[in-house]
Amino acid sequence: MRIAVLGTGMVGRAIAARLAELGHEVVMGTRDATATRAGDWTDWATAHPQVGLAGYADATTDAELVVNATSGDGSLPALTAAGEENLAGKVLLDIANPLDFGNGFPPTLSVLNDDSLAERIQRAFPRTRVVKALNTLTADLMTHPRQLADGDHSVFVSGDDPEAKKLVSELLTSFGHTDVIDLGDITTARGTEMLLPIWLRLYGRLGTPLFNLKVIR
Repeated sequence: MRIAVLGTGMVGRAIAARLAELGHEVVMGTRDATATRAGDWTDWATAHPQVGLAGYADATTDAELVVNATSGDGSLPALTAAGEENLAGKVLLDIANPLDFGNGFPPTLSVLNDDSLAERIQRAFPRTRVVKALNTLTADLMTHPRQLADGDHSVFVSGDDPEAKKLVSELLTSFGHTDVIDLGDITTARGTEMLLPIWLRLYGRLGTPLFNLKVIR
């Protein structure tokens, strides 16, 4: 599958590397490809030569699936730069969280309770099939969930389009996830985004991001 991963930070790189490892054709999207190459991109790209780099619009033009791995406050600008027509009809896996670092660490949420970042993206791009997932765990566990002792922990999907959620769920299963829970329509992303405050406190208390939640039935 041709996949565009928007965002070249830790999460974007982890997702892109795993997708390429699984045989997908991957291009990472960035605001300014020249500036990205001038940073620390070269060493990472050398280790992952099968992953391309392009501006947001060029990365998404031929993609079958788009992954939003940008920072929360950068998501809508990045997707706008990618172009509404380039995103129309495509599945968009939204991993971002609306974190506000204005008052330092730990951050607060800039969107909560009666809205979510995922819903804002869906409203802004009504022809795009938005699915929220993977935003409740650290990048290493997003892509390699079996790094934990048993690997049997829960991830969630939210979205209005059943086929889009099925595609994302299959992708998560290919990563190694064994408990993918469909929460329902895109409004249920409010719940997973609002898990971040407790996730951050657990991170502080445990001293490691290598943990996740397991829903026991």
